[in-house]
Amino acid sequence: MSTVVVEDLHKSYGAVRAVAGVSFQVRHGEIFALLGPNGAGKSTTLEILEGFRHRDSGLARVLGLDPGSRSDSRELRERIGLVLQDIAVEPYLTVRETIARAAGYYRSPRRVDEVIELVDLAGKERQKVRNLSGGQKRRLDLALGIVGNPELLFLDEPTTGFDPNARRGAWELVRRLRDAGITILLTTHYMEEAQQLADRVAVIVGGRIVSEGTPTTLGGRDHAQVRVRFALPHGWSPERLPVPGATYHEGLVTLHTPEPTALLHQLTGWALERGTTLEGLTVERPSLEDVYVQLTGQDGGVARTGQPVREPVTNRSAP
Repeated sequence: MSTVVVEDLHKSYGAVRAVAGVSFQVRHGEIFALLGPNGAGKSTTLEILEGFRHRDSGLARVLGLDPGSRSDSRELRERIGLVLQDIAVEPYLTVRETIARAAGYYRSPRRVDEVIELVDLAGKERQKVRNLSGGQKRRLDLALGIVGNPELLFLDEPTTGFDPNARRGAWELVRRLRDAGITILLTTHYMEEAQQLADRVAVIVGGRIVSEGTPTTLGGRDHAQVRVRFALPHGWSPERLPVPGATYHEGLVTLHTPEPTALLHQLTGWALERGTTLEGLTVERPSLEDVYVQLTGQDGGVARTGQPVREPVTNRSAP
């Protein structure tokens, strides 16, 4: 059962095609990450799904509703939640007052105390928004996104500016939201975040989906050659190693192979027979970031497939 269905979606701004035939589905109860460089068409796609921008053609269904239909707009607002990068809140209200005010926009909101507990703001209810830390403010953003008891939550760069500990805490919170039955459509520039959270990932470049899969299988990552690297033992040259194809740079030997077990057996057996060690031995498949960079052709944030599209800014805000 799919919460979001997108088929052959198109959107242009004058002569510039921002979205050029995008298709994907988000299944009920999963975390789906939509990744892509700036200007790839990601924001336009999300704004269409959120009901803030009209598509030129193609199919878009969110919770069975047409986000471009005026007749469906009220119900759509009631059933989705938005956590954007910047959410304007009154700095002199307390945490409880802020959440309670937002709850008043919905017919069947979550209880305020439940929301405060869920986003780990218990004990901060009487704290004014202006006095919250950056991480606490982001948790408040999440609270405002879920107070309407949404079936689908749009999470836009949820941990930007977080330190590593705060980021991991936010990841655990997002997992709890998924476990509570909320489907999540996530965007992020942190590949580790997508790796940790997403059940499935799609990469959009130049207005098109170029790859889709799990974080493990995206772009053929699960079948990619493994990189084996170690420091060349003292007194030995790369030519004397028992396997061909080694490269040598700054004291490190690098080998690529589809069969790491056999290669490691050869290398470690050779080292043991000669009473030497392979210092710094590592075995790695390409990371999700490696695959992302390869798929997007990024160089300084610009996709090599073409010039980045300048997508118009839309006033996206929760109801």
